[in-house]
Amino acid sequence: MTSTNEYPVVYGTEDILRSLCDSITKVLTVATESQIRYSGMVQRITKTCLKPDIGCFVLFDGGFSGLVVINFSAPAAMELYERYMLNMGMSKDDLVSSYTADEVGNVMGELMNQIVGDFTGKVARELQTHITQNQPKMLALSKQVMLSVDTNLEKPEARRVTFHTGRNNIFYLEMAIDRTEFIKLNDFVPSEEADPDELIARAGAENDARSTVQNFESSEHDELLKSLGM
Repeated sequence: MTSTNEYPVVYGTEDILRSLCDSITKVLTVATESQIRYSGMVQRITKTCLKPDIGCFVLFDGGFSGLVVINFSAPAAMELYERYMLNMGMSKDDLVSSYTADEVGNVMGELMNQIVGDFTGKVARELQTHITQNQPKMLALSKQVMLSVDTNLEKPEARRVTFHTGRNNIFYLEMAIDRTEFIKLNDFVPSEEADPDELIARAGAENDARSTVQNFESSEHDELLKSLGM
């Protein structure tokens, strides 16, 4: 642990990354009833990008700004989709068979939304600051797309972490945030952590409301692809 003046630095880039990785493993493990794990090694990267087969990104702003990207291989996406839907009570016969289906993108986007919600909750409890995020954008891709979205990052730091599903399929997290350090000025007790089961139950209740704006989101999705030159 390093120190700045008399106060110890309690949170830096790697700590924020670890917190996000823990949110991913916790939410996906509960949602799919399978063990999701991530590598103990992290890569320093210079750019973030969306990659085949399914890429998702979320922008967040507030106490600190950043960009989160998760790139799923088709097998990883289908495994998570199938296990989540079966866990929600769907029949295997009712599941789609292609990762390019809208239903797969919708489910993966919902899982991403739960992950980011868990993460932002931890930021509020543990760092006593607030960040907001846009609705996650999930895209089925046939080629790599470099992201140069306006994230207002002055001194960006980017990292990549490898994740493994219960069946050893692989997906990757990429995060770019401003270089930041949170220094504890006063002792405090973080508030209670949200139950991931509650997050999933809440997300299920929101599905009906979200269906009323699917046509709008489809149009927005097309505009996003067009803006990315696809």
